[in-house]
Amino acid sequence: MKTKLTILSFLAGALTLSSCGTTSSSLQNGALGGAVIGGIIGHQSGNALEGAALGAAAGAAAGHVADQNRR
Repeated sequence: MKTKLTILSFLAGALTLSSCGTTSSSLQNGALGGAVIGGIIGHQSGNALEGAALGAAAGAAAGHVADQNRR
């Protein structure tokens, strides 16, 4: 239960902050998707928050690269 609450609050924060600033949609989508996938994988290994954080970072990096390739 505590893990689910942690993941949900992290995702709620990510969605809230995604509307701020001028970051690209690919970066935001990558970070959000990475956080979800990382949280699920991390939950399986017993550390959902760390998995979500690492997934968000990896997803944001992938989104940034995708934006750079489009330009």
